[in-house]
Amino acid sequence: MTENTDTQSPELAEAVARAATLEARIAEIEAQSRQQVMQAELKAEALRAGMVDLDGLKLLDTSSVAINERGEVAGAAALMAAARRAKPWLFAAAHSSSPAAVPPPAAARARLATEMTHAEWQAGRKELLRRH
Repeated sequence: MTENTDTQSPELAEAVARAATLEARIAEIEAQSRQQVMQAELKAEALRAGMVDLDGLKLLDTSSVAINERGEVAGAAALMAAARRAKPWLFAAAHSSSPAAVPPPAAARARLATEMTHAEWQAGRKELLRRH
C-alpha cells in the first residue's frame, strides 16, 4: 500500500495543480463576462438616455453600478441621469423612443393608358377633352 500511495502522489499533485489552474481560469472568465455584460448594459442605457457618442462612457465613474444576483445591472439608469446633469454635452436633446419620422404620403400617380381597359381609356380621353 505504501508503494501505491507513493506512485500516485505525483499524479495526484499534478491533478490538484491542474484543478487549481482551471478554477483560476474559470474565475477570470467569469469576471470578464460580468464586465462585458456590464459594458453592454451601460451602452444600451446610454443609448436610451440619448448619449451622442458612446466614448462618453469612458468619462463616467461606473463604481456605483453593479450586477445583481439576477444578472441585471443595477444603478445604470441613475448613473445616466447623473451624467446627463453633470455632463449635458454628452447627450442629445430629448426625443421620443421612435426617432424615425412618418413617411410622407406618396404622390398620386396618373394611370398609364397601357394599364387601362379600353372602356376606361375612352372615359378618361372623353374627360380630358371635356376639360380642354
